[in-house]
Amino acid sequence: MPENNTDNNNHQDTITKLVVIDSDWVLPSDAAMKIYESETEVTVKETCFGLMVNGPTEAVNRAVEDVVSMDRNHIFVKQRGFPPGDERRCRAVRGGGPRPGYYFLREEVNMLPTIGKALDDYDKGVSVKETKKSKKLKTSKLKDIIESNVEE
Repeated sequence: MPENNTDNNNHQDTITKLVVIDSDWVLPSDAAMKIYESETEVTVKETCFGLMVNGPTEAVNRAVEDVVSMDRNHIFVKQRGFPPGDERRCRAVRGGGPRPGYYFLREEVNMLPTIGKALDDYDKGVSVKETKKSKKLKTSKLKDIIESNVEE
């Protein structure tokens, strides 16, 4: 899967980054407006998870940094191997349905609130709670629990 796409017209490396927004106060439209206002030479596409930003490497990185600065613990970025509308990933060309990788991305997005809260706690200096390893439950104890909860 290509990480960088080369534009044959101007010989600049272009990249696409997926900006996933899990913020209580920054919407994908807010993030897009931030990029539009900066007049950075990138293409922005709003998605159900946030934005796809495509363009020259330096411009994309600058635009993405500006967006992340809006809520750094709740806006996450990953590089995408294909630009928006690429026929290898475009649902319109493939006949609909979820694009390859969608289900994995959805699972990643489900973890973001926990990650964001942990980053907020870290910034506040909240100490990390030690997790206790649970002991294995003996089958005899499980049997006693089940029998004590069964109504006869």
